Amino acid sequence: KQVDVNGDGTIDREELGKLFAKLEHEITEEELGSVFRNLDLDGDGTISEEEFSKWYISSEERILSKVKPIFDTFDADKSGTIDRNEVRELLKTLEPKVTESDVDDAIHAMYKSGSTEEITYEEFADWYVHSIIYTRQQTLIEKQIEEEAQGVCEALSPPSGEGGFAWLKYLLVLPLVAVLTFTIPDVRRPGFGKYCYASFFLSIVWIALFSLAMVDWVEIVGNTIGIPSVVMGYTVLAAGTSVPDLLSSVIVARMGEGDMAVSSSIGSNIFDILVGLPLPWLIFTLWPTTPDVVMIQAKGIWQSIFILVGMLFAIIALVHCQGWKMTRTLGGLMFLLYFAFLVQAILTEYYRNPCFG
Repeated sequence: KQVDVNGDGTIDREELGKLFAKLEHEITEEELGSVFRNLDLDGDGTISEEEFSKWYISSEERILSKVKPIFDTFDADKSGTIDRNEVRELLKTLEPKVTESDVDDAIHAMYKSGSTEEITYEEFADWYVHSIIYTRQQTLIEKQIEEEAQGVCEALSPPSGEGGFAWLKYLLVLPLVAVLTFTIPDVRRPGFGKYCYASFFLSIVWIALFSLAMVDWVEIVGNTIGIPSVVMGYTVLAAGTSVPDLLSSVIVARMGEGDMAVSSSIGSNIFDILVGLPLPWLIFTLWPTTPDVVMIQAKGIWQSIFILVGMLFAIIALVHCQGWKMTRTLGGLMFLLYFAFLVQAILTEYYRNPCFG
């Protein structure tokens, strides 16, 4: 889609030339014409997404272009070789769950000549394109391309050959999926790239509508079963709005990007506090017919602020004690901090509000 500049679902000769320029690969007009003819399998003068995808995912250079920067990062002395420890760290970057046996097998498979304690980039690259990691990445790419090519009917089709839980999940999310499918253009499909801005705007609109409905429904449920809105906000609303952060953090953490997983969550919460809270207040106070100030009616706001600051220092201390690594122990301790926060919030509200419970 980055290559298809005009968003018509095909690639012409000019767009293919811009691709090679973007890759900083010098190519003559004759060579460009030869490449274009090889990619244009049906000879219609354009390269379809299917034709481009077959060439793209079969190209070893695409995968190697991602491997070379990683190799150079671990080749600290720029000698063109990496030792055993660097191989271990490099493999962890590509696949987080790496054992010493995996390192031994990788070094043995990489080695061709010279010292067994030093692996050149050529040796590593040759091993990588024949490794299970490379095969797995190609499979994921092919699966992604196949999913992107599916139409509306495929997105709404029921599960086949699965149990009752899959059907229950399908029925629960079907109204949401149907609404989003029929109202938001799927820019992953060929020719729909030009609607990216409309898709972004409509997504924001639906998020706002869903958030409004969720807040009202949570308040109604809380009033019905006798739980204060403050506690519902601490628990249900907080968990509901944090699900996207959770999913994105899990995805990047499984890819070995621990820094990105942490920074994503921290950045999201900073945005919520510094933009999500003041922006509605600013709009409200600037409106001609509304008051100039917004009164915070929540009791014990200073207590909540001090607890928030205390939690921040506690998290920093825990991460430091774990050697600035994301471990299972760190995850368990953070869960304990969260439950401790919930307990104090519920107890505080219980003694502050006689009608609670």
